[in-house]
Amino acid sequence: MSLVLPGWFEPLAGRVRASSVADFTRFSVPEGGGRAASVLVLLGEGPSGPDVLVLERAANMRTHAGQPAFPGGAADPGDGGPVGTALREAAEEVGLDPASVTVVAELPQLWIPVSDFVVTPVLAWWHAPHPVTAVDAAEVASVARLPISELVDPANRFRCRHPSGWTGPAFQAGGMLVWGFTAGVLTTLLEMGGWARPWDTSRIEPLPVG
Repeated sequence: MSLVLPGWFEPLAGRVRASSVADFTRFSVPEGGGRAASVLVLLGEGPSGPDVLVLERAANMRTHAGQPAFPGGAADPGDGGPVGTALREAAEEVGLDPASVTVVAELPQLWIPVSDFVVTPVLAWWHAPHPVTAVDAAEVASVARLPISELVDPANRFRCRHPSGWTGPAFQAGGMLVWGFTAGVLTTLLEMGGWARPWDTSRIEPLPVG
């Protein structure tokens, strides 16, 4: 039985199915690719309206330490594809029940040069939300449902400059600084969903380190 998406979700669902890599990044997947991975872009509806599930990685991880992220990770042979990877990782990281999720679409494969991962974001509707938490503190520091209304508030949007010189979109929401790959994907999805509001793209702040 297929579930009907809420009205606010429908415009995004329709647009992502026709999206391309260029909508999300200037990097093309290199020949031979990189290591396959998948993330779950899980949209639900909470007390503050539509929201998205985001976690903060533990500060002592070897890669992407302390960074905000969608639940997800590297593919395992038994996953059966990007959807299986995204749901397995979300269950392992935050205790998500896969039965509470309706998969809407697989987004284009996106290459992350710094880690050489080829990531497939999986867009899904959280039709039966339930409490989630950091299952393994060695991997996940915290979990939050960030309201779309906070993410699109111009006061919470700016560009973040990494010490390397890289500059990209960022959000301050739910007590969490969202930047990097996760912020880039969110930026595109907010535009596609028709939720984005004009914001000051000239506002640049340094990425806190340490």
